[in-house]
Amino acid sequence: MYVHIEDDKSIPLKSVSAVVDLSTADPVSGNIAAFMRAEDENGRLQYLTKDIPESLVIADDKTYVCSISASVLLKRLESM
Repeated sequence: MYVHIEDDKSIPLKSVSAVVDLSTADPVSGNIAAFMRAEDENGRLQYLTKDIPESLVIADDKTYVCSISASVLLKRLESM
C-alpha cells in the first residue's frame, strides 16, 4: 500500500517512520532545523512544495517537506 503525501507523490506505507507537524514544532529549540539541515547535507531532504511547509514525512530513504497538514497525513496513515 502507498500513502499520498503531496500532489504527485505517494510512498510505501511501510517506509513511513514519522510525521512531524511543523506548525507546532518548537523553533526556539532548533532540533527540527538541525535535523532538516543534517538531512539536506546527506541528500535525504526533498521539498515537495513551494508553499508554506506544514509537515515532514520521515521515511526510510528520504525526509519529505509537505504542504499537507500532519493531521491529514496521519488520518491517511490510520485509514490504511
